[in-house]
Amino acid sequence: MSPAMSTVSLTDEQRRYLDHLRVQRRLAERTLTLYTEALQRLTGFASAQGLDLLRLSAHQARRGLAKLHAEKLKPRTLALILSAWRGWYRWLGQQGLVDANPIADLHAPKQGRPLPKALGVDDAVRLAEHHQDATDPVAEALERCLVELLYGSGLRVSELVGLDLRHHASSAGWIVPDAAEAQVLGKGAKRRAVPLGGPSLAALQQWLAVRGQWAAADEPALLVGPRGRRLSADQVRKRLKQRALAAGMPTHVHPHMLRHSFASHLLQSSGDLRAVQELLGHANISTTQVYTRLDFQHLAKVYDAAHPRARKK
Repeated sequence: MSPAMSTVSLTDEQRRYLDHLRVQRRLAERTLTLYTEALQRLTGFASAQGLDLLRLSAHQARRGLAKLHAEKLKPRTLALILSAWRGWYRWLGQQGLVDANPIADLHAPKQGRPLPKALGVDDAVRLAEHHQDATDPVAEALERCLVELLYGSGLRVSELVGLDLRHHASSAGWIVPDAAEAQVLGKGAKRRAVPLGGPSLAALQQWLAVRGQWAAADEPALLVGPRGRRLSADQVRKRLKQRALAAGMPTHVHPHMLRHSFASHLLQSSGDLRAVQELLGHANISTTQVYTRLDFQHLAKVYDAAHPRARKK
């Protein structure tokens, strides 16, 4: 929290609302911190203007938004602040403390959708095939397997760590080596099958051959850490970051970058947007279409480098 924000006192109603979010809604601490700062901004604005927050009009709220614009805040930040304000006034209405929500019709400006960052094909292959630690074959097999599954099948990190060795009643996902596929549980509790390519199957078999050296006897998870239990998403991020640094990657590599790389490289090769949508588990094809922009970027670079008419005189 910024020093300026920490000097603004919350109202009793705002504290009660934040307690409601913490206890009833179980929001994460980071989200609660951001909502606290947003409500402090609102209180600071109202105090400076001599306004009563419980009688704030839509016109006055619009002036508050204009002040935020003047601070040159990013659209995403503005959207979060307005969401906190809107939620508070909605809660006040439920408590019978206000008659209308003055934030109801206020919206942050739309922001341009950033292109996902993807590795080049050569870099992705180099990361997968890099031998980081020959002195620890179990760790090496684990990291090779997780990279191949993230890049070879386009899994989310949550889907990766949720994989079990085999299907049982509480499985979020599981592998089916004989069918060269994995069953995963994606967003919205939607299940899908993803194929396992040759390199993924090879890495999987290499890991399964040594998994027993780490795994606890009763652990159903496919990927486990040295303590024998299911690997966490943070552990995957840490291991991937270390492997990428050791492999000399030109940029910070995180699990979702390998998912982006999977989608981008598959689209470059096949041009089949609908198939990429199915493999990624996107509910809406518009989410997948961002990769057509990434693919166009790649094609533009090829054109600039190779076509005679693209070369500058």
